[in-house]
Amino acid sequence: MKHLIFISLSLLVTVMMTAQTSFHLDTIYANDQKNVALFFPEPIRQGITGSENFVFTYNREKGQYFGLLQAKPGKESNLLVVNKNGAVFSYIVKYRKKLDRLNYFIPSSKSIGNEKPIVADSTTIVKREDTIDNKTYYYNKFCSYLIDRKQRIGRLKKRNEGIVLRVENIVFDKKELYFVIQIENKSSLDYDLNFLKLSVETRKKGKKKSLQRLYQEPVFKYDLPSKVKENETVRLIYVLPKFSISNDRRTVFELNEKNGERNLKLKISHRFINNPD
Repeated sequence: MKHLIFISLSLLVTVMMTAQTSFHLDTIYANDQKNVALFFPEPIRQGITGSENFVFTYNREKGQYFGLLQAKPGKESNLLVVNKNGAVFSYIVKYRKKLDRLNYFIPSSKSIGNEKPIVADSTTIVKREDTIDNKTYYYNKFCSYLIDRKQRIGRLKKRNEGIVLRVENIVFDKKELYFVIQIENKSSLDYDLNFLKLSVETRKKGKKKSLQRLYQEPVFKYDLPSKVKENETVRLIYVLPKFSISNDRRTVFELNEKNGERNLKLKISHRFINNPD
């Protein structure tokens, strides 16, 4: 039965693709030691691999947005996924002993077509508009994943009068660095946030030592609060284009209180920036 369903889906996709220009299918690597997670824009209705040495599991009852891929050594194959809304996704899957990537956040634009092609008649015109662009969608999904996961970086924190600023992790993904940040208010007064800035400091050499500071503007901010209430802990993420620094430089987070003096500066060594998770 499984093979009959796969054949019918394969024929369907083949027919759809003949009416379009040639596709370049992306490749996803997996092994039998780790789970590779694939996050889709809509719940998965069906997912099938073309070979038994690849296994794609997903929640068939609740229709969740993600599935898990594992592979055993063998020849390459393909993975076909159909979302609840009929969007079809197709990938080449290969076994690789060492994996460079464990999570794939797949935007709607990666769909090769729809299970039921939409045809507009003379009286009805169907328009598709994305309320959120693909990049923002990806940032939100990946940041949400990072917030929920267990962080691995060393103890990077600074405290001042009951306010604790901590960098829990620095993660590299798709040419960008994700700074997972925690602000904890252990005081009896609310903390009104004026700004949280990131800069790279260079220590100038010579008789008159000074610091040159260059501020880095995030391309995306996730869950940045305007206030941290008393005895509250918040977590947020800053996303910046990937950069590296030499050992005479350091990265500094500046947390500034609005109408207050509980300000903090958290200094991060080059070794953390150059060796992200």
